[in-house]
Amino acid sequence: MSIFGDIVHKLFGKAKPDQPAPAVEPTPDPAAAQAAAPAATPAPAPLADVDVAVVMDQFVSESGQTLNWRTSIVDTLKALGVDSSLEHRKELARELKYTGDTNDSASMNIWLHKQVMVALAANGGKLPPDLAN
Repeated sequence: MSIFGDIVHKLFGKAKPDQPAPAVEPTPDPAAAQAAAPAATPAPAPLADVDVAVVMDQFVSESGQTLNWRTSIVDTLKALGVDSSLEHRKELARELKYTGDTNDSASMNIWLHKQVMVALAANGGKLPPDLAN
């Protein structure tokens, strides 16, 4: 399973534990996602009706740690119980088509956080206005 898929499965599983988690592909570019989908049959949104902020806040609360998932990809991954190591983040960056220098971890981390939020929204997740841009 992809790292992004793992993120979605954890969010969906927490939000809707009685339903099977959907299969998803990272779609960080909403325009590309629309272009790839046939016009006559829109793809179902796997995270439809999942309020990402509510679920993430619950993960943070249950973790017992002080984590700022709203700005930090490391904290987002930690809250979800996903490996947040540099190697794992580099792998996520490759998965989401990062073209920058993965050795510049600060820039990569900022990009990753934004792209994960964009990809969650593109997959139907409901984000707070400050993260939906």
